[in-house]
Amino acid sequence: MTDQTASLSWRDERIPVSDQFDDPYFSLENGLAETEHVFLSGNDLPNRFAPGFHIAELGFGTALNLLTVWRAWEQSGQTTPLRFTSFEAFPMEPEDMRRALLAFAEIMPWADRFLADWTGGGTLELETLHLNVIVDDARQALPTWQEQADAWFLDGFSPAKNPELWGSDLMQAVASHTKEAGTAATYTAAGFVRRGLEEAGFTVTRVPGFGRKRHMTRAEKRSR
Repeated sequence: MTDQTASLSWRDERIPVSDQFDDPYFSLENGLAETEHVFLSGNDLPNRFAPGFHIAELGFGTALNLLTVWRAWEQSGQTTPLRFTSFEAFPMEPEDMRRALLAFAEIMPWADRFLADWTGGGTLELETLHLNVIVDDARQALPTWQEQADAWFLDGFSPAKNPELWGSDLMQAVASHTKEAGTAATYTAAGFVRRGLEEAGFTVTRVPGFGRKRHMTRAEKRSR
C-alpha cells in the first residue's frame, strides 16, 4: 500500500503533468478523443458491453478513462453496474481531478456524480458503476488480485519514463487476470510492450494511433 499522492505541474493551466514521471496525464491534443480511440475502440467498446462487464486498468490518473467509458455504458442503454478496477500507485487529489476534467465539458455530468462521493481510493458503488481503485504498486497488487477482467486499459505513463508498469512480468499478470477472449489496449506501440503481451498469451495487433501517434496496440487473449 502506498501513501504517496500524485505530484503535479500544470501545462497551459489545464493539462496536468506528473512530476514523478515528467509526462502529461492525457493527450495535449484532446484527451477525451484519445480515450475513445485508444481504450474504447481498442477494446471494441461499447459493442461488447453486457451485464457484469468488468474493465481493469493500470493507471487511474484523472479518472478520464473511467468517466468516458461510464458515459458510453449509460448511453448504450446499460442499466446494471459497470465494474471497473484500477491500480494506481500515486492517486490524484479529487480537487486536482476536477481541475483537469473541466477541460471536457461533455463528461462533466459524470464527473460531478463521481466526485461528489470520491475520496481518493477504495470503492465507490453507484447505481450504474461499481468502482475499486487499488492504491498500490501494480507489480505487487495485481498478482494477488482475485478477479479477472473482460477488457484492460493499459494506461501507465510513457514506457520510456515509467518502464516498471510495462515489464514482462506485469504483462503476464495482466494476462492471468484476463478472461478467455478478453482484450487489452494501449496507446503505446513500444516493441518490448508488444513482445511482453505476446509472450503472456495475447494475439497482438499494431493499429493506427491517436493524433500524432502513428501506432497503438490492441491485444486479445488467445484460447488455450
